[in-house]
Amino acid sequence: MSSLYRPASSPAPTVDTTGGGGVASAAMGSQAMQDAANRTARVAAKLKEIYKRSVLPLEKKYQYDYFYESPFLSDVEFDAKPQVLLIGQYSVGKTSFIRYLLGRDFPGQRIGPEPTTDRFTVLINGPEERTIPGNALSVHPDMPFRGLDRFGVSFLSRFEGSQLPSTVLKSITLIDTPGILAGKKQEANRGYEFTKVVSWFAERADLIILLFDAHKLDISDELKNAIDALKGHEDKVRCILNKADQIDRQQLMRVYGALLWSLGKTISTPEVTRVYVGSFWSQPLQTLDNAQLFEDEEKDLMKDFAILPRQSAVRKVNELVKRIRKVKTLAYIIGYLKSQMPNMMGKDKKQAKLISELPSIFRIIVKKYNLSPGDFPEINTFTAKLRDVKFTEFSSLSPSLIDGLDKALNKDIPRLMEDLPSERDTADVLKTKMNTNTVPIPSTSGKYGPSYGDPISNPFGAEQSDEDNYWALLDSAERLLPSFEGLNPVGGFLSPEVAKDVLMRTGLAKDQLRKIWNLSDMDRDGHFDHHEYVVAMFLCDAVIQKGRPIPDELPASLIPPSKRAILSEQNMGKSGNLLMS
Repeated sequence: MSSLYRPASSPAPTVDTTGGGGVASAAMGSQAMQDAANRTARVAAKLKEIYKRSVLPLEKKYQYDYFYESPFLSDVEFDAKPQVLLIGQYSVGKTSFIRYLLGRDFPGQRIGPEPTTDRFTVLINGPEERTIPGNALSVHPDMPFRGLDRFGVSFLSRFEGSQLPSTVLKSITLIDTPGILAGKKQEANRGYEFTKVVSWFAERADLIILLFDAHKLDISDELKNAIDALKGHEDKVRCILNKADQIDRQQLMRVYGALLWSLGKTISTPEVTRVYVGSFWSQPLQTLDNAQLFEDEEKDLMKDFAILPRQSAVRKVNELVKRIRKVKTLAYIIGYLKSQMPNMMGKDKKQAKLISELPSIFRIIVKKYNLSPGDFPEINTFTAKLRDVKFTEFSSLSPSLIDGLDKALNKDIPRLMEDLPSERDTADVLKTKMNTNTVPIPSTSGKYGPSYGDPISNPFGAEQSDEDNYWALLDSAERLLPSFEGLNPVGGFLSPEVAKDVLMRTGLAKDQLRKIWNLSDMDRDGHFDHHEYVVAMFLCDAVIQKGRPIPDELPASLIPPSKRAILSEQNMGKSGNLLMS
């Protein structure tokens, strides 16, 4: 390592780190974040235009809201942040999992071995801690929950918002659900249709988490009904086998197999549902037999969370395309039934005959209009809906409106997709297209105990000759830990605002801080963890106290061992781009 950047045994950088964060965005990446935000806003605006011009008229004409029990979309639903829906039986750790994600308690939190969460709770970001009643949430003009008033006062009295300041909730919205019990008693006492509410949230969610306890794998009738309500959204579903540290390795193998068998009988898809195994809260593992497995599983799950904001625009396009296909199919069905009705006599008899022949009518429409059977409504539910309406009041098929739908599907949306990430994009274009915001995930340091070969197993660190594990800033990391914790990191991360404020207090020029940020934020998530904070403080100290220039790239010994794989992948990507150019 160059002597220019050999860490000295001098005191920690003389930087005032006692203040709170500023209100501006991060010093570095702010322009990229703004560009991504503008791009997301453009996509949302275009989707709203397509929906209002080409989709909404057909939904109203052919009663989509009645047949699919899905209200017309409002502008706020296109602008909403990604939503994560958590479902599971009581005491599987849903609320504890949310607390782990947030790194703190939240208003209205209820945790215990008994059934504690008896309501739907939406966690949203806000300047102050408070709970918001469900009736107020359902009419709030800036919240995407206006359609919930259809479930009545009984539901709204068991629906609430939990508002708190959180860097995680700046990017996503979390939805906690009541713990599900076995038997019919709970279902009868709810006062609202639980599965229909779950279906409503599932349609709007970006990620659906099904939690299971390693000691309670039985899938009750109501849980099965709730899972059935997720039909059509299987691509969003992830499962968690929680509290797996409370059983040994052999038991875990049996429990995992039993869970997959149960899910295979319940979720009717040919693909195997992804199941994450671990202990998803901040407490140390009870047994360390499977510590490495649990740590790897948690990292994979947190990646799913971290990329949600990046995928939000893609998900909204996907959901609108699915809705357009269902609206188009419904229009052909209603138009066909209307065309078969007599003008004068025998209307009731003809309607009853058409309802009884619905399966064959579906087959006729599939062949006549070249539609996909997967776009048709569930036949039993649809039949029940048809019995409560008069076919003579249906609207006839409108070719001009159908042409508008086809134009939206075949021209408008493909043109819009050009602004979204594509596998043909270069790395630079992909980075520009994708929102640079990610969800800060919890720090798992110390939770899983030391791993094999971990230099922490030696309290004095690795030797300099051990290039894989040696970190020249290990002593600095220990000295700076109190100042890092004094900044109140959330989930182990400093927000962009707090990190920027700390760097600005050094008095260095903006160009210097920009370069220091680029070197320190090694995983490019816009947040500082402890190690990235240490590197940033060391670079500031080198400039302020020793007058050293900022290097173009970090020497290997200054890179934390936990970040070297990330930087190696980034460097390989750059090399690939040079070869392709």
